[in-house]
Amino acid sequence: MFMKIIVLAGGLSPERDVSLISGAGICRTLRERGHKAFLLDVYLGLPYDSDKLEEVFDLPGAGLEIAQGIKTTAPDIEAVKASRPDQSDCYLGPNVVELCRLADITFMGLHGSVGENGKMQATFDVLGIKYTGPNSLGCAMSMNKLVAKQVFKMTRVPTPRGTSLTEKTKDTTLDELGYYLPLVVKPCSSGSSLGVYICYTEEDYKEAVRRSFDEDHQDEVVIEPFIRGREYACGIFAGKALPLVEIIPRDEVFSYENKYQDGGATEICPPVSLDAKTMKKIQRAGEKAFEALRMDVYARADFIVDETDGRFYCLEMNGLPGMTPTSLLPRAALNAGMDYGELCEKIIEESMKVRG
Repeated sequence: MFMKIIVLAGGLSPERDVSLISGAGICRTLRERGHKAFLLDVYLGLPYDSDKLEEVFDLPGAGLEIAQGIKTTAPDIEAVKASRPDQSDCYLGPNVVELCRLADITFMGLHGSVGENGKMQATFDVLGIKYTGPNSLGCAMSMNKLVAKQVFKMTRVPTPRGTSLTEKTKDTTLDELGYYLPLVVKPCSSGSSLGVYICYTEEDYKEAVRRSFDEDHQDEVVIEPFIRGREYACGIFAGKALPLVEIIPRDEVFSYENKYQDGGATEICPPVSLDAKTMKKIQRAGEKAFEALRMDVYARADFIVDETDGRFYCLEMNGLPGMTPTSLLPRAALNAGMDYGELCEKIIEESMKVRG
């Protein structure tokens, strides 16, 4: 059955451009499969005659022009705000709610902040708008890395120990925290490896904390030990793990730039560096983390295997992972026999089932 679908992307997250790339890929493949899909920026919306909004689903460009000229550096959010004609303080742009209500379902192509922290999902629940991806509670818990870490510990999902700093506690010394170098400083609620610092010296640590609060404008950061090892992505669909993908970044960290530029990392699916028993254990841990965070439909858990002792740890859960055709989750799905277009349709099918 062909559907009217709004693919929602963009917004004011530092991951705005990543979202637009994902959204464009989703929109194109859904249109190729016969659906009336339209790519819509959640913040900029679409100024259009309110009496003729049904026409939007048949517009020849399908809204894809908003995803042109994407860079591999973080976007200028202030410039995005300035470009909105109505200069409203409402996060939802012109006709966003109206178009989402007209659609059979809204495909969530959003990444980071409001799109991934449960607020948009809760808003749509209240408005009676069907959407893809995890529910509001699952998104909220997974987006907050400290909350997710605490849930993992309570449910015995292996995860590195960690603590947090806020503006009030940012001057706390490592001795007072009980942590030792090297360590990682990263935002409590962000993604795409933005604002992640690896600290080898006391000076590195102080500078990372300073930059996190003074330049990156974080409200809270997570401190955890730096684990040197191999990284793996575990996609979860309908509660079941997909094949693992090993990520070998060009640099020490799988950074924002490495994630979204050619040659930034080598990705191997399935991994050749793990034995079958360990792979199964990681997949089961991914499923357990998915369940513990009360998630549904799909997500992606990121793991690392310590090179010193072979132990694995769940670093975080991504509620709305990248969804370009070459992103980690679609790559895993392809290895499981599900091509990109089929994956997008299966996500819609599972979301409709979950949301009634």
